[in-house]
Amino acid sequence: MNLKQLEVFLWVAELKGFTKAAKRLYMSQPAVSFQIQSLEELLGVKLFWRNEKNVILTEAGKLLFEQAKQIVAHSNKIKSVVNDLKELKTGSFTIGASTIPGEYVLPKLIGDFHRRFPGIQINVRIAGSAQVEAWLLNREIDLGLCGALISGKEIECLPFLTDRLVLIAPPDHRWKSGEEVKINDLIKEEFILRESGSGTRKTFEASLARSGISKEQLSVVMEMGSTRAIIGAVEAGLGISVVSFLAAREPLLLGLIKEITVHNLDLDRELYVIRDQSWMNNFAAEAFHDFIFTGSPDNQGPSANKIFTPVS
Repeated sequence: MNLKQLEVFLWVAELKGFTKAAKRLYMSQPAVSFQIQSLEELLGVKLFWRNEKNVILTEAGKLLFEQAKQIVAHSNKIKSVVNDLKELKTGSFTIGASTIPGEYVLPKLIGDFHRRFPGIQINVRIAGSAQVEAWLLNREIDLGLCGALISGKEIECLPFLTDRLVLIAPPDHRWKSGEEVKINDLIKEEFILRESGSGTRKTFEASLARSGISKEQLSVVMEMGSTRAIIGAVEAGLGISVVSFLAAREPLLLGLIKEITVHNLDLDRELYVIRDQSWMNNFAAEAFHDFIFTGSPDNQGPSANKIFTPVS
C-alpha cells in the first residue's frame, strides 16, 4: 500500500466516479482503475460497488475511507513541516561559542539572522574554546565559534573574522597610553590571563614564542575564566593582560584601562566557525553558517565584518 493508492481512493470516493477522479488527478481513467484494483488486491476486499451513474463505497471501503483520510492528512502535515524546515520558517539549532565571539560577535549575528528568519530558535552555550570543541565532537552543538584553530579529521574550521588582541594596563601604570615597549619588558610584569586552553591565551603565548619568549618566562599571578573579570582586575591595578579589542573597546574609551603597544609583537588572530562534517546538520544551522559568510540582510558583505568599529 502506498500514499498514491490512498489518495486516488479518496478522490474516487469523494467524487463518486473514476472519470471525475481521473480529471482531478490529471491521470487517465485506466491509471485510476489500476490504482484501485491494486489496492483491492492488496487488501483482499472490494472497495466500491459500481453502477451506471456512479460508484458507492462498500462496507470495507467506508472503513478504509476514514483511516485513509487520517493517513493522507498526517502525510501532508509531515510534508508541510519538512517544507517549513527547508524554507526556514521554523526549526532550531544549538551553537557553542568561546567567550569573545560568544559575548561580542554572536549577539550581532543572531540579531541580523533573527530579523530575516524569525521562526528559527537559536540556543547558545558559551565556554572556552576547548569546551566548544568537546561539545562539537560529542554532538551537543550544531556549530561552534572559537578563537583557536581546531584540527580534526572531520572538523571543518573556517576563519570568519580577524580579532585584534591588545595589551592593557591600569590607568596609573608607569607605561604611558600608546607607548611602545619592548617584548622583553613583558617579562618584568605581572600578568592576569585567561585559563590555559582559551583561544586568547593560545594566541598570546604563540606570538611570544615566535619572538623568543617562552610562556614559562611570564609571571602569571592570576588566571580567570572571564575576559570581563580580567579587565576589572586590570582596572583595579592587579596586573596587566592581553585581551580582545572587542572586549576592551568600551573600557578604553572610558579611560578605565589603557592600551600599550609592544614592538614587533603580532597579536592579530582569527576567529573560526567550526562544524563536524561527519554527521548531518540541520537546515537552520546550515543557513546560519552560510549567513555568517554571505552577509547580513542589507547584502553589504559578510555580517561578521561589521562587528569592529574604531576607537575615537
